[in-house]
Amino acid sequence: MSLARIEEHGSTLVIVNSNASRRGALSPELYEVVLETLKRAEDPKVRAIVFASEGGFFCSGGDLNGLKERRHLSFEERQGMIQSLHDVVGALRNSRVPIIAAVEGGAAGAGLSIALACDMIVASPGAKFTASYVKAGVVPDGGLTSALARMIPRQLANEMCMLARTVQAERLAALGVINLIADDPLAEAHKLADEFAQGPRVAQGVIKGLVSQGYEATEQEQLDSERDAMARAVGAEEAQIGINAFLNKKTPVYP
Repeated sequence: MSLARIEEHGSTLVIVNSNASRRGALSPELYEVVLETLKRAEDPKVRAIVFASEGGFFCSGGDLNGLKERRHLSFEERQGMIQSLHDVVGALRNSRVPIIAAVEGGAAGAGLSIALACDMIVASPGAKFTASYVKAGVVPDGGLTSALARMIPRQLANEMCMLARTVQAERLAALGVINLIADDPLAEAHKLADEFAQGPRVAQGVIKGLVSQGYEATEQEQLDSERDAMARAVGAEEAQIGINAFLNKKTPVYP
């Protein structure tokens, strides 16, 4: 039985983590599906990606039984296995297509890293988010400390990572980390994907890149990047469609 698959719904691709018996634990199959989905999303017909799971829990992170066996590997071999996760996280962040995590039940460990690597998060009421690494005597990976440092106060990040305290969706929503709390996160994620599909695909991708870069760049670097991006955008077809529609009080129809 496959532990992950790709579904196609119109202009939206859906990554399905189907490892329900292990609460959505990470698997090599999931990594392959994510990377294949992102490759397919280079097709201009794809306008958004939804990342979802089966079984009532988004992702419980790494399989502890597998992690236990890694003690017998060399340091370099362990690095390589962690790098596989980091390649997935980096690919999610660097994709120019909007990615929406539909989080049912919650996310833990590297599952939280995966959720935070997405561009938007829709979560079920009371969904629990846990940086559970320290309970197993290990430390965060998957870019979790970087993501938390960008998104929440340092004190809360320490509480989550050093004490493995669970934070519910409602608190993260109040901090702006979660975009929407809904009884059916997957359905709402599809609505957001449909909304993205009505917009200018290229401009959306450039904006995603600019926002991501803005956390690391200096103010002057960001000003330069925005200047160059805007100069290119104004000369592009999408701008002509959008500007003409606005001036004529019509709804733009983008290719």
